[in-house]
Amino acid sequence: MKSKQPLQLTLAILKPHVVKSPFVLQKIRDLIIDEGFKVVRSRRTIITPMEAESFYADHKEKFFYNRLMTFMCSGPSDIHILTAHDAIAKWRTLMGPTKVYQAQFHAPHTIRGMYGLSDTRNATHGSDSPESSKREIAIFFKEFNIEHWFKNEEIFYNSGNLKFDPSLFIHTIDRTKKINESDQDTTMI
Repeated sequence: MKSKQPLQLTLAILKPHVVKSPFVLQKIRDLIIDEGFKVVRSRRTIITPMEAESFYADHKEKFFYNRLMTFMCSGPSDIHILTAHDAIAKWRTLMGPTKVYQAQFHAPHTIRGMYGLSDTRNATHGSDSPESSKREIAIFFKEFNIEHWFKNEEIFYNSGNLKFDPSLFIHTIDRTKKINESDQDTTMI
């Protein structure tokens, strides 16, 4: 079923303490899929100090910077490019408030409300705007071309012509299905 509404991309990071817990990791993955997100790209990696410095440059002068850098480079993280209609706001709602104590009391059924441990170990990260999404995707997926994706792949994600591989946690284009020519008039956000 094709939607004429264009999709949006967002970066999602499942932080090291989540990846170390297979049960929690699977629960969060299930939430992502159940909420209708499509996984465009996925990788598990130990974030390098250079990537973390670039990613958290806005926080360099904050009191928690060193703790955040140490934690984010401490073990594997799962990093995903997610897509959905209004993906940025939708992912941020699913994550819940950044501060875990607020999430636990005011949004207990969000990811951070259920699986966050502290403000640093709050389970997930998500882009807060289209601009930050582009910047953050470029840090962790250097080969990913956003404009190319919207021009050549978004139509498949929007039409549902996909296959999901749960072991790799990624959707891929199902080229065995036909797309109607009338479905090809999507525009980029």
